[in-house]
Amino acid sequence: MRNKDRADQPTLEAIAEAALTVVDDEGPEALSFRRVAQLLGVSHATVFRRCGDFDGLVNACADRLAARMPVVGQDQDWATATEARFAAFYEVLIEHPGLVALRSGRAWWGPHLLSRLVEPQLAHSIAAGMAPEVAIRVYRRLYLLTLGAVAFVDHRDAKRVRTAARTALAALDPEDFPALTGNLNVVVDALTDHEVYHGALRQLIDASAAACPGR
Repeated sequence: MRNKDRADQPTLEAIAEAALTVVDDEGPEALSFRRVAQLLGVSHATVFRRCGDFDGLVNACADRLAARMPVVGQDQDWATATEARFAAFYEVLIEHPGLVALRSGRAWWGPHLLSRLVEPQLAHSIAAGMAPEVAIRVYRRLYLLTLGAVAFVDHRDAKRVRTAARTALAALDPEDFPALTGNLNVVVDALTDHEVYHGALRQLIDASAAACPGR
């Protein structure tokens, strides 16, 4: 009976998928062991034992998303591969803004993120001629750019984001905020324009490529 019980327990992957459903559909504040357990039809103690603590639950969600990222090897040139890795990271994050909010202040150290982004990016940078200390600084800049691009805007509901911004800006006094009110449409449109991120990513990659003499 004990073996059957263990076999019937949800995997960490199943728990992560259920937790992501809660975060995506109900908001990050709704995530709890009890809510995930309800979706899976198990006790909250079962989920707790599998994850260890709330951080463990959030970590499992983050790594589940990282597992969806492609493996980008060194068969491409450094700049092309770098853009592919971080663009994939960005695409994963914009689909799950609630998880980004929950991960605030927590490092992403899951094995899938390490193996699909961190390790290959650092290894490729070093192989292309960057000194290790330069490689990690470049990685951090690209990483922080990506997180910052998704941290404050829910790209899943671009219309709501633009409407809220337009309402807030329209209430400003043009005499006090002439640049914002005078360019309202431009400001609002830029909030949900993915090219803002992709353009900045390419610029940062181009600026960093000079440190890759072997690229």
